Amino acid sequence: MSTDTARRTAADTDADASASAPSAASAASAPSSGPRRPRIVGRAPAGPAPAAAFHSVTAATAALLGLVAIGAAIHEPVLIPPLAASAALVHCAPTLPLAQPRSVIVGHLLGAAAGYAVAATAGGSTWAAAVAAGVALALTTLARTPHSPACATAVVIVLQSPAPGRFVPLLFGATVLLVATAFTASRIRRGAPRYPAYWW
Repeated sequence: MSTDTARRTAADTDADASASAPSAASAASAPSSGPRRPRIVGRAPAGPAPAAAFHSVTAATAALLGLVAIGAAIHEPVLIPPLAASAALVHCAPTLPLAQPRSVIVGHLLGAAAGYAVAATAGGSTWAAAVAAGVALALTTLARTPHSPACATAVVIVLQSPAPGRFVPLLFGATVLLVATAFTASRIRRGAPRYPAYWW
């Protein structure tokens, strides 16, 4: 190949490169095709495995059915609303402070005390029930026994006026039963979080 031919080939190559450079730059700066979808960022925990979810739900349901049977036998069904929430905590979130035996048992007893005290002084109105829930929250916080369903116990007592001689022992026995079933369920399934994280 002669020197002139080599020079012409090199010049042609440089011209082609300079011609393609703007198109490459414009392609890089051009917006991507299609709208950009905003990414939804959340901090929710990962969902449980199907086997773990089934185990927790069936254990909680079995405990509640047992409580319903006891309440039906002694004609005292008002326990179910607050204890359903407690069952959800101890079986589905067994490591939370709200789910530990100290909080479940003592929390409900403090909620009952708040309910009966407010009912005795303010009657059985919905206003009094709201005050009872606040008093129960204050008591459980001061006693280091956080348990939100205990506020529902106070509300139930103000609105339903159950006889304390029968209701309080039943409440105590029901909370112990919930703790016992959660303890047993956590030992049955291999790999389940051990309940309780602490007793007191």
